[in-house]
Amino acid sequence: MTTLTPGARRILDVASELFYAHGIHAVGVDTIAAESGVTKRTLYDRFGSKDALVAAYLRARDERWRARVTAAVAAEDEPVRRTLAPFVVLEAWVAEATSRGCAFVNAFAELDDPDHPGRAVIDDEKRWLRELFVAELTAATVPDPDGLALQLLLLHEGALVTHAVAAEPGAPAAAATAARRLVTAALS
Repeated sequence: MTTLTPGARRILDVASELFYAHGIHAVGVDTIAAESGVTKRTLYDRFGSKDALVAAYLRARDERWRARVTAAVAAEDEPVRRTLAPFVVLEAWVAEATSRGCAFVNAFAELDDPDHPGRAVIDDEKRWLRELFVAELTAATVPDPDGLALQLLLLHEGALVTHAVAAEPGAPAAAATAARRLVTAALS
């Protein structure tokens, strides 16, 4: 993400909190501007549109997520632990948040226009995670890394949704256990 002015950073931070807490459609630019302490004109000058602000919110969240996952993968030497690092990060991520679930899944549910700039960010984030699983499974010499990567992605995403929607705090740990079993079985 490009460097933001202090005013733009404040707008993005406020918008991010509001979009995640209340939903994208429920939060208008008037509210974002007022809570940011800027005029609507400043908001539009910095971001161009609410749609672009939504995409910036999702990109910023994606950058934070990727940084944490990438660091966790890099910290591991053992192939199975590298593959499962996103599950470890997920457990910590949901433990820190007042979780309404996955911001990307929530945004996807609200952004029905496939051409909305936020949709590209959502698609890229999910594709990136699957590709990470494929790369780590390939490095671990797992047969059919593509198929197993899809299964891991399903467990990961399902854990997020189950944690939030079913209020099941153990979902991320259960998904990590299932993922470990799948990877271990594929290697034997």
